Amino acid sequence: MERDGSARTAREGFCRAIGLRVKSGYAIAVVLGGPASDPKPVARHIVALSDPDVPETRQPHHDGLGVEMEDRREIARRSTIIERCAKASVAALLQTCSAASAERSHETLRAALVVGSVIDPETIGNPHIRAHAYEGRLFRTVLEEALAARGVKCDVIVEKQLATRAAAALKQPDGRITRALSAFGKTLGSPWRADEKAAATAAWIALL
Repeated sequence: MERDGSARTAREGFCRAIGLRVKSGYAIAVVLGGPASDPKPVARHIVALSDPDVPETRQPHHDGLGVEMEDRREIARRSTIIERCAKASVAALLQTCSAASAERSHETLRAALVVGSVIDPETIGNPHIRAHAYEGRLFRTVLEEALAARGVKCDVIVEKQLATRAAAALKQPDGRITRALSAFGKTLGSPWRADEKAAATAAWIALL
């Protein structure tokens, strides 16, 4: 039994996880090192999912303030740029993670995304809200695909369900989770707001 326990601890030790809070045009990433029983904050990054030289890629399904874009060719053009940005940003992020853990060649890397919703945009009647839903799905999907293309398994967690998921998965009292998240922020520095805490929570879950 002791041998099995030692092997499990060793495997857990060689794990790193990225939690990403997906926003419109970018994602906030927090990297934690395992094991899940004693996670350590490693880094925080902003992952660009849009091109600053093409500002419309920040809200690709909008045609001006509060107006849904209906030009399918234009949406496709913007989406192609977003896919390219996501691939480049994920490649850079994973390269940074690899460089930081070069001494651990067998380290497992996992990821979890925190999103506002996974609702089907087609079920939404309001054009403005529907545009936001399309964008949420697009940015989530390009991140998932970019991570999967590099062999990183990815979970998707709806933000409203994050606290419940964390309590069930981590089997930790709410107070300990809250204190740990605050400690991560002290190590990684400001800003350390709700989005950063959500990303860190997702990373912690992904360590399991």
